[in-house]
Amino acid sequence: MFWLSSFSVFAQNEADRQAILNVLEKQRMDWNQGDLNGFMMSYAKTDSLLFVGKSGANYGWQTTLDNYKKGYPDKGAMGFLTFAIKKVEFLNVDIAFVLGSWHLKRDNDEPKGFFTLLLKKINGEWKIIVDHSS
Repeated sequence: MFWLSSFSVFAQNEADRQAILNVLEKQRMDWNQGDLNGFMMSYAKTDSLLFVGKSGANYGWQTTLDNYKKGYPDKGAMGFLTFAIKKVEFLNVDIAFVLGSWHLKRDNDEPKGFFTLLLKKINGEWKIIVDHSS
C-alpha cells in the first residue's frame, strides 16, 4: 500500500512540475510577443505578490506590471527572452520553488541573471506569488 501512495504523490508532482514548466513557457512566449499583460497572467493577481529586483522589494500585481512597463516600454527594450530552469522543488502539495536563469537578447546588449520563484496552486492553477530576479 505504501508503494501505491508514493507512486500517486510522484505522479502528482510530475504533472504539477510539467504544469509549472508550461506556465513559465507561456510567460516566455508572451514576453517575446511584447505582451506584458499576458506575461503578468502567470502572477497571482493580488496585493501580496512580492517582486524583488535590483530596486528592492515591491508588493502588488499592479505595481509589478507598472514597473515592468517602465523598465520595458517597448518590444525593443523587451528583446528576446530565454529561460534555463535549474530546479523545481515542491515544498508542499500546493507550493513550489523554482530556480532558473534568464537571458535577454536585444540589439545593443544581452543582459542576463538568475531568478527564484515561489508558486502556489490557486484554484487549480499554478501562480507566481514571489519573484526574486537579479
